[in-house]
Amino acid sequence: MQLTHNINPEKIEQDRLYQDMGLSDEEFEKIKMILGRLPNFTETGIFSVMWSEHCSYKTSKPLLRKFPTEGPNVLQGPGEGAGVIDIGDGQAVVFKVESHNHPSAVEPYQGAATGVGGIIRDVFSMGARPIALMNSLRFGPLTTNRTKYLFSEVVAGIAGYGNCVGVPTVGGEVQFDDSYEDNPLVNAMCVGLINHDDVQKGIAAGIGNTILYAGPPTGRDGIHGATFASDDLAEDSNKDRPAVQVGDPFMEKLIIEACLEVIHSDALVGMQDMGAAGLTSSASEMASKAGTGLEMNLDLVPQREQNMTAYEMMLSESQERMLLCVKAGREQEIIDIFEKYGLQSVPVGKVIEEKVFRIKHHEEVVADIPVDSLADAAPVYHMPSKEAAYYQAFQQIDVKTPTVDNHGETLKQLLQQPTIASKEWVYDQYDSMVQTNTVVTPGSDAAVVRIKGTDKALAITTDCNSRYIYLDPEEGGKIAVAEAARNIICSGAKPLGLTDGLNFGNPTNPEIFWQMEKSVEGMSAACEALQTPVISGNVSLYNQSKGKSIYPTPVVGMVGLHESTAHITPSFFQEPGDIIYLIGETRNEFGGSELQFIQDGKYEGKAPHLDLKIEAERQEKLLSLIQQGKVQSAHDLAEGGLGVALAESLFSDEALGAEVTISGDATAELFSETQSRFLITVKPENQGALEEIFTEAAKLGKVTADRQLNITANNEKILQEEAAELKALWKGAIPCLLKSKA
Repeated sequence: MQLTHNINPEKIEQDRLYQDMGLSDEEFEKIKMILGRLPNFTETGIFSVMWSEHCSYKTSKPLLRKFPTEGPNVLQGPGEGAGVIDIGDGQAVVFKVESHNHPSAVEPYQGAATGVGGIIRDVFSMGARPIALMNSLRFGPLTTNRTKYLFSEVVAGIAGYGNCVGVPTVGGEVQFDDSYEDNPLVNAMCVGLINHDDVQKGIAAGIGNTILYAGPPTGRDGIHGATFASDDLAEDSNKDRPAVQVGDPFMEKLIIEACLEVIHSDALVGMQDMGAAGLTSSASEMASKAGTGLEMNLDLVPQREQNMTAYEMMLSESQERMLLCVKAGREQEIIDIFEKYGLQSVPVGKVIEEKVFRIKHHEEVVADIPVDSLADAAPVYHMPSKEAAYYQAFQQIDVKTPTVDNHGETLKQLLQQPTIASKEWVYDQYDSMVQTNTVVTPGSDAAVVRIKGTDKALAITTDCNSRYIYLDPEEGGKIAVAEAARNIICSGAKPLGLTDGLNFGNPTNPEIFWQMEKSVEGMSAACEALQTPVISGNVSLYNQSKGKSIYPTPVVGMVGLHESTAHITPSFFQEPGDIIYLIGETRNEFGGSELQFIQDGKYEGKAPHLDLKIEAERQEKLLSLIQQGKVQSAHDLAEGGLGVALAESLFSDEALGAEVTISGDATAELFSETQSRFLITVKPENQGALEEIFTEAAKLGKVTADRQLNITANNEKILQEEAAELKALWKGAIPCLLKSKA
């Protein structure tokens, strides 16, 4: 078959133009073998985006297979737009996390905004109504003008898109470290609700059926966005600005409503959003999953700009676009639904029996590729792995308890650390109450969204302490999953499963690949122990610049189910007279801790140890106690240890204090970051029930009405601070840093 060549195929090979698109010499040779000839320019571009790390997971796929992905309630695991878990009564929850790191480093507002738009499309393309958004963000220290700019614009982009599209942003997390100075991380998570009967898949099945394009016209924005996201961030990142898309949340709102109406028509066969690699990925993946081929005529594709080439149209990542497979002869039914919302939808192709991806433009064939070669047959690399040189050195460092002369002043310092400090400046910009289902708003261990028409609710959290994973990837991977589950348990919900956002540096570096390998093994072990299967996720590699990699940051997004809204448990202390308990013993564990950084300006040594058997037992016991109605408040111990958890428990709107007595080394008791610990309060009449379930529980004291945090150690008062002052320092830290001169 004669193919149109935009650039002479021989020139593509001789000048190695394919390398500029991200293809290696070996990959180009493999493409020649698949086609039995030289690819033309458009075909080379199609292969380059589909074989990029962002689309094919070619270096991470061997690791992803280690995750447990099945469970009694899993209706759809990895492989579709998002995962689906049964929550009873014919309903299911749909969720996924997605990264938009490189775009956000180059154009932070639009990079973050389109990250939100893209993850929403992943969820409603499954047929689910998006009901909540979360995020997980990482930046360098808030001491440079560039970081302040990136931080402010990313938050504004998330708020600008989420608020306008009408999906509440109910929480998230933000951490600050040197390793993210040049490479911020922007991970967006969306949660949707669906009836079992409405679950859709992105397939192009049924020979002769029509491929329908829906949404705004295709422009030249985002071309090679997937390739851009699959390489180290360039020092001159301005050249990558054309790879960043521009979003329109008002258009997306219309697309959501139209698509959620379309799913009720039996004329619909399959639906997928045009995300990374745009038309190329959506069309080829839908055909490959269905075991069919697909023929498309680019002359029919709505175009925003004149004289667009086939290459530009196939690789454009213009936003808010959907691709649908519709039964032949019934196209008008679907077109009419989109028209009702003022949206354009047009037939652009058809499903064919021959398993090829055939593209026509100006009455000529511009691409003719075996469809499976773009998806299932993409190369998979088993990268060399080498234990990081620093790891053994850290393992030899003796554990020592830092010297603290003034525990009150140290607590104040910790509360002002940006990673610990209040993120109110961030979430105040988000509309968390739209849709009127948000029960627990940002600022708690987990957000809670009720399920209308039932007595049930969903708890949602994102978590990952990358310092621990840097020190010990396997142990840190376990902690990331366990801490997310602790957040869900403390809210009174049962963890259902998780979605992961695996953010790492350059996988061709054996030490980076070792970090990936070990953290995935740790996460998998925790998923097995806590019965939280991985149902969806995203991989973002090459997060490094100037030869410096980010900390390994496998973000965990987790969803849990409240069987009854009566189980929803606050993380703040509730009433004077409530008894305060610490669940779990404390060890001298300061590697990767906030106190270590304050004193030494670095993270080193061993990460805290996690016993998954003990973790699972404590989580199960605490959830049982909560469901019995015996718990007033529950808060997990994380960064800053017990001291920070006690202070945070006083930061609600109530005028409360706490009288606490600890024994042993006061510094370790207050600031160690030992895992598997909970701070809970019960009414006096429920002490017996708690101590019967938790024989290891340590009674610390009681909640008071004097608005002070008083701590006594070994018969000596070591801390007496006004709760209002602690809260003011905690709330004011980030606004003060943003206002201060770089």
